[in-house]
Amino acid sequence: MIKIGLVGLHQLRSMLETNEQYEIVFDVNGSDARKYLDTTPVDVVITELVMSGEDGFALLEKYRDLRFIVASELKSEVFVIKALELGAKYYLVQPVEYGVLEQRIQNVYDGDKLGSKVMRKKTVSEKTLDERISSIFVSVGIPAHIKGYQFLREGIKLAVDNPAIINAITKSLYPTIARRFDTTSSKVERAIRHAIEVAWNRGKIENINSIFGVKVYTSSEKPTNGEFIALLADKMLLECAY
Repeated sequence: MIKIGLVGLHQLRSMLETNEQYEIVFDVNGSDARKYLDTTPVDVVITELVMSGEDGFALLEKYRDLRFIVASELKSEVFVIKALELGAKYYLVQPVEYGVLEQRIQNVYDGDKLGSKVMRKKTVSEKTLDERISSIFVSVGIPAHIKGYQFLREGIKLAVDNPAIINAITKSLYPTIARRFDTTSSKVERAIRHAIEVAWNRGKIENINSIFGVKVYTSSEKPTNGEFIALLADKMLLECAY
């Protein structure tokens, strides 16, 4: 049974209670949050950022030992960066798709098993795999509210855990992502392509090249989905290598 606490997100309760593996141990507003966070055992806390009484950022900063998922209507990259820097495991933009939320809760509860083979062996970075990927996405201009953001992050994590999957992108990687998000492989492919195009259209090519440490791309040269996923997966692996 996964013990879940909701802060400022009463609307999610009925959705979550359909899963018999979840137990909602508290469902409070910002002003009452500290009382429950101080006294109630909880596995995952899902919080809004803007609330009456106390904002989500203050809770993230005070309770760094707890595992938080942010589910907010705020879409600005500034808020995403700040929440992740304060320790949020995931940042979801409302309205939240239930399948995505369910997967994120499971990932947090399991200690983010996707990429765990790498994280158990490597200790250079204290950030989780998700946090490092999210930080890169913010830097290159991929917004958190588009579907391609989630699909692309999942693809990178799959490639980190199993590098060979990049050689079977249409037969294995896309279908695996599609199953996890209850969608189709073609939609996954299009959404990832759109996410990459958004980054290029925002003109943050220098940020992209600086991430790889070499001038790989120009404004007129876009990588394929597979190339982009492979490059970022390789970067994750290299960052964690001894």
